Amino acid sequence: MSLPDVALVGDIGGTNARFALVSAGGVQPQAIEILPCVGYANLDDAVVDYLERSGVGAVANVCLAVASPVRGAEVRMTNNHWHFDINEMRDRFGWQAFKVVNDFTAMALGVLHVGADKLIHVCGGGGNPARPKLVIGPGTGLGVSGLVPIHNGWVPLVTEGGHVDFAPTDDIESAILTILRQRFGRVSVERILCGQGLLDLYQAHAEIQGVAAALDTPEKITAAATGQGDPLARQVLGHFCGILGRVAGNAALTLGSLGGVYLCGGIVPRFADFLLDSPFQAGFEDKGRMRPLMESTPVHIVTEPYTGLLGAAEALNNPEVA
Repeated sequence: MSLPDVALVGDIGGTNARFALVSAGGVQPQAIEILPCVGYANLDDAVVDYLERSGVGAVANVCLAVASPVRGAEVRMTNNHWHFDINEMRDRFGWQAFKVVNDFTAMALGVLHVGADKLIHVCGGGGNPARPKLVIGPGTGLGVSGLVPIHNGWVPLVTEGGHVDFAPTDDIESAILTILRQRFGRVSVERILCGQGLLDLYQAHAEIQGVAAALDTPEKITAAATGQGDPLARQVLGHFCGILGRVAGNAALTLGSLGGVYLCGGIVPRFADFLLDSPFQAGFEDKGRMRPLMESTPVHIVTEPYTGLLGAAEALNNPEVA
């Protein structure tokens, strides 16, 4: 393959860096490699290694999605030691185009190219495909993005919607808010709707009920809730899903996302069957006079593991993405 034939795309997280090649103007990733970030001193070393592994000595166009805020040319990863300057990287490798986008912005753009076989319908009707789409999902934090239609495509929204205030709706949630406020001060929805948040929610429920919090990781809580029938774990994971439904519903109302709601990230697909029978739908649809609107809005779980790479490729080709 020659320089003009392929572009490099990447999805850089706190633990792993996913790289792939895409044909010029295309979005389908090829030669996907997952490299551990800890194995490389910095991004440039990982890029060199990947290009050697893939048999492509150089590329002209690159787009990387990063789990970090993107402000200016200097990028520092939030959860690993990598940092780089966009302009210095472009000059070093001689790239003609080098775009860097937030990982959840890429996730939103990737949803445009996810096949129907990678979507699990949760609830809702047909919606209106010409209206905005909401992309939301718990992982290390709570990512929130959206897609707004324009004449020839879509514009992704860069938001920090995961940091809105957590609003309790009953006495138990008020008690949970008190417990979490004592630990963290201000409590955002991200404090609950993320991996660590699931553990914090579990510990808060245990404290309220006066029982031991026997499980010490979100993975153990999920396993106990879905496979072992642990009553407390099932209650907590169900509550987690209900809160996620409410928050997603609130965001959908704000964005007007009749085009659909897409649940992304690394957590929800692990317990998709549980979520389908959870309070998620009730939380999503319980919006008073807006219930008919919510009932018509389709909600899907995205199970495509490389949505971020699809989104990086879309971002490279999308003129609305700087």
